[in-house]
Amino acid sequence: QLTFVESGGGLVQPGGSLRLSCAASGWRLQYYTIGWFRQAPGKEREAVSCITDGGYTNYTDSVKGRSTIARDVARNSVYLQMNSLKPEDTAVYYCAPACSADTDFAAWGRGTQVTVSS
Repeated sequence: QLTFVESGGGLVQPGGSLRLSCAASGWRLQYYTIGWFRQAPGKEREAVSCITDGGYTNYTDSVKGRSTIARDVARNSVYLQMNSLKPEDTAVYYCAPACSADTDFAAWGRGTQVTVSS
């Protein structure tokens, strides 16, 4: 199984921006479909965005238009740029080799906390 390391989260005010990073030591992420997920306390895991190995991207409606997922092959990373952040974006963000929140992937990283104050 892949082991992912997420970073880039933090505390921001509404309207602010964050750039989340997903990396996996020993793996070339360019060969995998990589998705970003989030989970807030008391809520189900939600698929936020996904990029396939072919470069196709998907976004959940709540972030579409203000978020961008992209690969940096040289850095072996997948990023999620989030702009115009809202309090409802507050969650722990994870990455995984999947697009669906129903994935059976079991090697979730520790995630990175995104907190948008109100």
